[in-house]
Amino acid sequence: MSSGMKLGTVLIGLLALGACDRTTFADKPDPLGQNVIDDAGLNDLLLTAGDPEYSVSYFQNALAKEPNRADLRRGLAISLNRAKRFPESARVYQELIALGQADPADQLDYGFVAVRLGKWDEAGAIDRSLPGGLNSARRHLLSAMVADNGQQWGIADAAYARAETLATNPADVLNNWGVSQMSRGDLKRAEQVFERALSFNSRLFSAKNNLAISRGLQGDYNLPLVPMTETEKATILNNLGLIATRKGDINQARGLFAAAVDTHPQHYAAAADRLAALDGKVEN
Repeated sequence: MSSGMKLGTVLIGLLALGACDRTTFADKPDPLGQNVIDDAGLNDLLLTAGDPEYSVSYFQNALAKEPNRADLRRGLAISLNRAKRFPESARVYQELIALGQADPADQLDYGFVAVRLGKWDEAGAIDRSLPGGLNSARRHLLSAMVADNGQQWGIADAAYARAETLATNPADVLNNWGVSQMSRGDLKRAEQVFERALSFNSRLFSAKNNLAISRGLQGDYNLPLVPMTETEKATILNNLGLIATRKGDINQARGLFAAAVDTHPQHYAAAADRLAALDGKVEN
């Protein structure tokens, strides 16, 4: 591999009216108004659970009614990101920044959206603009990814190390660090970092897959000794088969594709097609 390869319980608020409170509703704010909804935590709920598209619709409608509210614009940007509507999320973050409503956490979130869109110059500019007092795992992870893109490996490693230290569970940080090592062609080091990621979260599929790939690229096609579902196992076997094919290990590839088909809880059509192609067969 060449060194140039780039790479959050619905809290329903119960409005308690004291028995001695004789104030009429006409003298009080609407008890079911927006403030009560906010106090009930509905905004936070929509940002961390449920259908992202429903969350997008909620914040779009709420923002149309109260277009000056930064929290609603922020909620829309986050929801669009959760829904993988990254270009739209980027535009809303840009509005938030242009209106002077963005805080450093918003800018950081925007930086990751820019990375998703491959806008590395923009991500780098955001990274450089963040205040030095913002010292979080995500902040250093953004710095590491920007440095990776520029092949500034020493800067990247230092940022990944800071992110790992600050993370409550560094599995995702380590998974990204392992991808960085693969991009440099250091497959043995990548393998070790993916194993560390899985020691923190043995259910992280991307780390399982990346660990298998880093080994496969070294000619080791054995599955990692970590818990896997049948679907995960079949997917990884298929990916190892692709690597074996590209390396010219055709017999290994045949066995891996066949194992993927046998392992998958349903017929694994992609692996079956590749196996048929290797065997020179045409399946209807």
